[in-house]
Amino acid sequence: MGLSGRERRILAQIEQALEREDPELAKRVEAINRIEAGGDFFPQAYGDRLRMWALAHVWVIFAVGALVILLLIVAVLTT
Repeated sequence: MGLSGRERRILAQIEQALEREDPELAKRVEAINRIEAGGDFFPQAYGDRLRMWALAHVWVIFAVGALVILLLIVAVLTT
């Protein structure tokens, strides 16, 4: 259910007042609105950190998988 024109104007006024009083909170509200609108899934501050975390963990998973396969091959060949 969408907002009426009057409700949109009231909301815009509240957002402008919020931006003047607390810019940090306004940035967080903007990020939430962007996520809900289908924009960025993560704010940029978290994006780089998340990307590095995922990259490190993907390499660990591949290394463990390769080690397991290698150990299975050695077990089959020695029996």
